[in-house]
Amino acid sequence: MDPWVQAGAAEIARRAVRELEALVAVSSPSGDVHGAEECAAVCAALLPDEAEIERIPCSSPGHAPDLLARLTGTGTKRILLLGHLDTVVAHADHRPLARAGEKLVGSGSVDMKGGVVLSLGAMRQLARRPQDYAEVALLVVCDEEWRRGPLAHVQRFAGWDACLCFEGGERTPDGDDGVVVRRKAAGTIKVVAHGRSAHSGSAPDRGRNALLALGEAARAVAACHDPGGFSQLTAVPTVLHAGDAFNVVPGRGELYCDLRADEIDAIEAVLAAIPAEHGGVRLEAELIRRWPGMHSEAAVAGLLERATAALGRPIVPRGRGGASDASHVASAVPVTVDGLGPRGGAAHNPDEFVLEASLASRAEVALAMIAGALAD
Repeated sequence: MDPWVQAGAAEIARRAVRELEALVAVSSPSGDVHGAEECAAVCAALLPDEAEIERIPCSSPGHAPDLLARLTGTGTKRILLLGHLDTVVAHADHRPLARAGEKLVGSGSVDMKGGVVLSLGAMRQLARRPQDYAEVALLVVCDEEWRRGPLAHVQRFAGWDACLCFEGGERTPDGDDGVVVRRKAAGTIKVVAHGRSAHSGSAPDRGRNALLALGEAARAVAACHDPGGFSQLTAVPTVLHAGDAFNVVPGRGELYCDLRADEIDAIEAVLAAIPAEHGGVRLEAELIRRWPGMHSEAAVAGLLERATAALGRPIVPRGRGGASDASHVASAVPVTVDGLGPRGGAAHNPDEFVLEASLASRAEVALAMIAGALAD
């Protein structure tokens, strides 16, 4: 293993549990300004003194500013490290970090405060070798989990040499370290039903039942589900709201569906399968969230070879279905790799965790990838 990778990763790992505890202690559901500001303050305290810190407008209105930290050097390469601080966990359900055997359990631990901790450690290591780069930037955003539109900062980094994103890491079935070079496109369909309210006891037939119509829309979306097909499309109705009282025909309602596919075109085609009307209820369907796919396999092949040599063990390219900001950046920075964070599981669930032992091994992977990206 490259001596810089080995020594740097050991130093990052020694501090990682305490730093993860500090970040997870802050409840930061997407859109909560106070939580985001507190997390940003923790990150600023953990960055090297050499870093120039900016707060730049978030892509989503009403959110706290994103954090951008920059190191400048005398070399030629420009590398972006990427992460997010927001979670999907409401304040009432937040869990601070606690050890449970080999696991560090806590809200947002693997998605993705564990990765942010490794990226902060990488910045501290890079601050000591400014001769190897022209610029290294760490962008940590506050809205990744719920953003509907594009990532506003993409063009700022167009033409940079590499983007390394620190979403949760993984292993192959053979036990090798994996990084993500391919991601599905993601989309959210919203269906609004416009029916007619009526008393469900005395005049039920005067109503136009929005709930039943949305059920038909949900069945239409689910019928498109074809994960084994050409586009590997997953189409899953996830949230349904209709009605305000048990004795009233619901006159209005909303349905949300989560879709993933190799390309965004397959997701947009699902809209055509939703009827415009059912049982006298008008249905309005729109794709309110569009995230592109990421296909970096060819562009990162050389980087993976160099990183594998620096690590002294294989780094294997992998695909993943979940969405990530790396997919946005890949359109402007072809050499984009994701999944550099620690290994864990149960993301978005009460028992979300990071495997403590992986903090060291994944720090090694991250620094090896950085060394490979900086190499000529």
